[in-house]
Amino acid sequence: MLTTYINAALRKAHYEMLPDGEGYFASIEGFQGVWAQADTLEACREELREVLEEWIVLGLRMGHPLPPIDGITLTIQEVA
Repeated sequence: MLTTYINAALRKAHYEMLPDGEGYFASIEGFQGVWAQADTLEACREELREVLEEWIVLGLRMGHPLPPIDGITLTIQEVA
């Protein structure tokens, strides 16, 4: 389920080429603070995935609600 959530979020990513050959910038709407900047588009995609993964882990650890995406919701369930 986590991989499905991440892939769904990344499909919503917006990429733009920065002026003067400064590389690429990417962000995902609805995921505050999740963005990446790198020299190549592929490196930008990889960095965005890493940032998103860290953002999800931190959000879950802190008990923050994560935005549903494509009908997928991640929540923490306590195990007895």
